[in-house]
Amino acid sequence: MRVLIIGASNNPDRYAFKALELLVEKGHAVFLKGNKAGIACGLTIQVGTNDFDHIHTVTLYIGPQNQQELLEDLSIIKPKRIIFNPGTEHPILYAGIEKLGIQVEEACTLVLLHTNQF
Repeated sequence: MRVLIIGASNNPDRYAFKALELLVEKGHAVFLKGNKAGIACGLTIQVGTNDFDHIHTVTLYIGPQNQQELLEDLSIIKPKRIIFNPGTEHPILYAGIEKLGIQVEEACTLVLLHTNQF
């Protein structure tokens, strides 16, 4: 599955990094978007782009205060679903996301992966 992490980090203490490691371990094709360029697990963290093709799932690791452009980004990326991880929930955006035909899920990517529900 093609997965985009928004809020990607190369800091091993961050949950976005832990999710990246587990997604790669489980064989997913992972793409990274963050606010700082860098390399994480051998993958490039992209900044300021939405040039991601055929993304199935976006897993979100940015807080509601940083989600101003999320609807616009998702309308360009066109994933099948977006996972709002703990601390990223933004119920006001959910209706707009669902109008784009994107499934909204409040869940923890790490738990979903560990329990084979991803």
